[in-house]
Amino acid sequence: MAKRVTTAPTTASVTEFLESVSEPGVRADCTRLVTMLNAATGEPPVMWGSSMIGFGARHYKYASGHEGDTFLIGFAPRSKAITLYLTLNFDEYTETLARLGKHKLGKGCLYLTKLDDVDRETLAELVTESVSAARTLS
Repeated sequence: MAKRVTTAPTTASVTEFLESVSEPGVRADCTRLVTMLNAATGEPPVMWGSSMIGFGARHYKYASGHEGDTFLIGFAPRSKAITLYLTLNFDEYTETLARLGKHKLGKGCLYLTKLDDVDRETLAELVTESVSAARTLS
């Protein structure tokens, strides 16, 4: 049975999706992230699946043979935090992350409750590093 790809680019409107975010603070933070990620990539925002906004695209292939397509960088507003999907080995960025402010980490994910809790210049630095890393892997 073929795998169903649920995280693929769609033609859905990013603007309409952002307007549907019910929490005004989260909606404003997402709008700021769209601006930041667009500037970092030079790519327009595109809906990936029903709830992720991605910028650019790249193909990946793991040593296991699994391969697919994903965005260079992206994010999704979730119920407890905004999830940024980064291409970074966080162990190499401990000093930078210490300067970032309030955040949590997952495998390839940076969780932010609100942008006012983080240093925007440090966030921009992480975004730039992630985009560079993702482009190297493409």
